[in-house]
Amino acid sequence: MRPDKNQESAMRNHTVTTFILLGLTEDPQIQSLLLIFLLFTYLLNVTGNLAIILLTLTDPHLKTPMYFFLQNFSLLEILFTSACIPRYLYSLSTGDKIITYGACASQAFFTDLFGVTEFFLLATMSYDRYVAICKPLHYTTIMSNTACRRLLLCCWMTGLFIILPPFSLSQNLQFCDSNVIDSFLCDVSPFLKISCSDTWVIEQMVIGCAVLTFITTLFCVVLSYVYIIKTIIRFPSAQQRKKAFSTCSSHMIVVSITYGSCIFIYVKPSAKDSVATNKGVIVLTTSIAPMLNPFIYTLRNKQVKQAFKDSIKKIALECRN
Repeated sequence: MRPDKNQESAMRNHTVTTFILLGLTEDPQIQSLLLIFLLFTYLLNVTGNLAIILLTLTDPHLKTPMYFFLQNFSLLEILFTSACIPRYLYSLSTGDKIITYGACASQAFFTDLFGVTEFFLLATMSYDRYVAICKPLHYTTIMSNTACRRLLLCCWMTGLFIILPPFSLSQNLQFCDSNVIDSFLCDVSPFLKISCSDTWVIEQMVIGCAVLTFITTLFCVVLSYVYIIKTIIRFPSAQQRKKAFSTCSSHMIVVSITYGSCIFIYVKPSAKDSVATNKGVIVLTTSIAPMLNPFIYTLRNKQVKQAFKDSIKKIALECRN
């Protein structure tokens, strides 16, 4: 039986102060495996990305715009995964699935901010490779320290301006008789799914912002690499072509992982749809991909590998002395 207007008004005026995050599974054995796996990937992610940050800060051979952006990309990876994984690790280890409204909103805000900023930073890194390969004589002038800092600031400010409108509107949502979020983190889609408010405007805004971010940054990446490939093909030496491609290959792999996984999460018709199929992809983007990125860059980059070896030798010598 449908509640009368007074009952309905009372339900809509109900203030939700906490949410329950269901997580990925209810099976205790799988939860134990998830705890070990996610803890391992998180520690590996933080350690690997922190190593890249320290190398780019201390090694004089890595004081270039390319490694400046890589340093900030690694920092973003640490921040992004730290906004998602530790809270779920706590839930898996203690069984506490309750999260306050403020903590949930904060997690959603920072996860989206770091994620969107990462897209624009990847596009900026593509532009950096374009200038290095297509305009090598003007590289130091175009990609000066001031220009690099301004590009980085633009990435952060653009990310903030994109997520603020839908996030601000979502703070006015009402929750009637459910505070259960079918996910292991507070994200836009499951958040909208349990609201009794009309979420159509916010859904369209979220989709619009996601598509705008995706299309704009992807266009910049593709355009940069079209010019890069055209330039590399004209190189007379096969050795030159191989060297040029090797400087871009790591970035192209990371771009493919990031864009490919996000297609399955955000580009969809409605947030009211089931989020179950997205859980595995969310784990990929929040845990596995950030862990892989340091290895992708170090294993395919001779300068980073050499800097790492030099650092190990330096530490070994200091320990002996």
